[in-house]
Amino acid sequence: MARGVGDLRYSHGRRRLLLRAVGLLLVLIVGYVAVTFLQVWAASRRDGAKAADAVVVLGAAQYDGRPSPVLEGRLDHALELYEDGLVDVIVLTGGKQEGDRFTEAYVGSTYLRGKGVPDEDLLLEVQGRNTWESLAAATRILHDKDMDEAILVTDGYHALRVDAIADELGIEASVSPSRRGGTLRQLVEETGAVAVGRVVGFRRLVNVDDRFDDRISDDTDDTDDTGAGSP
Repeated sequence: MARGVGDLRYSHGRRRLLLRAVGLLLVLIVGYVAVTFLQVWAASRRDGAKAADAVVVLGAAQYDGRPSPVLEGRLDHALELYEDGLVDVIVLTGGKQEGDRFTEAYVGSTYLRGKGVPDEDLLLEVQGRNTWESLAAATRILHDKDMDEAILVTDGYHALRVDAIADELGIEASVSPSRRGGTLRQLVEETGAVAVGRVVGFRRLVNVDDRFDDRISDDTDDTDDTGAGSP
């Protein structure tokens, strides 16, 4: 009988210890995600523009040769940095989705040439399907041109993940958002991507990154089109 009572107490003790461990783990996970969210939010509102060798424009949707509102905003911001003399070269990134006739980088270059930027100041990366692939290819372009420093242009909610990927790729970069902040959904989803990427490495999230970037870009373009009164 005494032995049975002792076994029961031992079992209850182990259960309490396990519950405490699980509780502590949950607290740590929630704390980690909460801190990451605050970092994503803070980065979305910070402009790190400074003199560099080039500005790298992260691609976004294009509509049969016409930049989407998101892409146009990024291109206009890169043009401002270029005209302000912070950079001498603009690197345009982004391939094309299935069924597209044009790459995002080509559409961007056409747009900027129409704004007066000469061809020799435009470099194109046309294979990237997501943030990691585009930045990896842009890194090779920069290194081939003996360029070491870059300004990365994207939307504010995307800033922290872009900066983390650049760090993983060995790019000395700052992020200058085309527009600051983001919707709560964008900030939350970016928080998830950053939180996981920091643990497993952003290179391992390439396939997830591909689908994630497409969804976020589509959602943002839909919001912009609605806000602009487009049909």
